[in-house]
Amino acid sequence: MTTPAHPAAPAWSSLTGRRILDLSRLLPGPYATSLLADLGADVIKVESPGAGDPLRIAPELFEALNRNKRSITLDLRDEDGRNTFLDLVRTADAVVESFRPGVLDGMGLGLAALHEVNPRLVLCSLSGYGQSGPYAQKPGHELNFLGLSGFFAVPGRLDGEITRPGVRIGDMAGAMHAALALAAALGAGTDTGGQHIDVSLSESITAWCSLFALPLRDLPDPLEAGLVQGDNDVFTTADGRRLSLATFEDKFWYRFRTGLAADFPALDTPDYDRRAVRTAARQTVSDLLRGVFRARDHAWWQERLDGLGAPWAPVLTTPAELLADPHTTARRLFDTPADPAACPQARFPVTFGARLDTFRTPAPALGEHTREVLGAERSGPVRLQRWD
Repeated sequence: MTTPAHPAAPAWSSLTGRRILDLSRLLPGPYATSLLADLGADVIKVESPGAGDPLRIAPELFEALNRNKRSITLDLRDEDGRNTFLDLVRTADAVVESFRPGVLDGMGLGLAALHEVNPRLVLCSLSGYGQSGPYAQKPGHELNFLGLSGFFAVPGRLDGEITRPGVRIGDMAGAMHAALALAAALGAGTDTGGQHIDVSLSESITAWCSLFALPLRDLPDPLEAGLVQGDNDVFTTADGRRLSLATFEDKFWYRFRTGLAADFPALDTPDYDRRAVRTAARQTVSDLLRGVFRARDHAWWQERLDGLGAPWAPVLTTPAELLADPHTTARRLFDTPADPAACPQARFPVTFGARLDTFRTPAPALGEHTREVLGAERSGPVRLQRWD
């Protein structure tokens, strides 16, 4: 028997058959619901007629964030559209939204209205600063949340400079907390009744960063905490390529420096064999290692470091290198689920013994499933179709 191109949602998942109405747009909400959709939830993306989710202008990112979902169009500014949405709420387990606090209430679709038609519904609201507090109504984006999080209080380089990462971690942290909270709430079953999940993107990234920032509170110089070390860093080889070395434990440093002492006599010293000493002498150790790594090309270092069992890895600086990495290739992390010429996507980054087929259906066209979900005749009685 031929395996279907888009196998069914995993029968073993507690999320399979759970219906989530997704009103969110752009990155955080859609990423949260994409994780749940990968794991089997029936995610229905509710979009405005015409343009839909603004992220559709970035099709490759949109595709990755909205696979395994269905799309319907409803004008929630219109009374008929709101009534149709409330009819759909009766069949749902959760609603996810990312409006500014109060907007959903102003549309007549707030928590009270949703619970009136479905008391067991879980409403998950993602917003910049949460549903309450002095910042609740402030506009904001990922960089604002990162700035408030304590991220810039934690040094990452020997000179103490901290730069913004290219990956939008402020948004992604909130998305992952939303997905986790929804999975927990939906996993509780229907006996507990509905609830409102308030996800603050700012609080989510702050929770991550505070683990590292708060222990620095009494230090005049954050570098004193030892978070930056001369041997746990990125180094450049003779041919201009980069690699990462992470000899945090003493055993790895000792193995590294004794294994290379014949080639680099400067390493033939026990002076830095203790972690605390290496950290205190971070600049000296860094200067030593930079000179060492500049002396040989990347291929030489790959062979020697692998032979020593050192904790190292190449630093991948292009998407092509990422796709060609032998480990990600062996574990089949990336695939092109639709058109071979399309942008590859990462599968759900966890493997299950019971198996999970991530790439079941591609991201939907705008309103592609409106008739399927709401019924063939929008003007007639609404027939709400589940996707179990």
